[in-house]
Amino acid sequence: MVEAQAPLGRVGQPDDIAPTAVYLASSDSKYMTGETLLVSGGLK
Repeated sequence: MVEAQAPLGRVGQPDDIAPTAVYLASSDSKYMTGETLLVSGGLK
């Protein structure tokens, strides 16, 4: 049921989320403050 509602047509996998986690843990995100990032593949 979840897959049918997802805009990408599939459930997210760890490989889909890992790049965002790595970015947030890196110095590349040092200027980000108070943001909410939704890594959901479009599913709300």
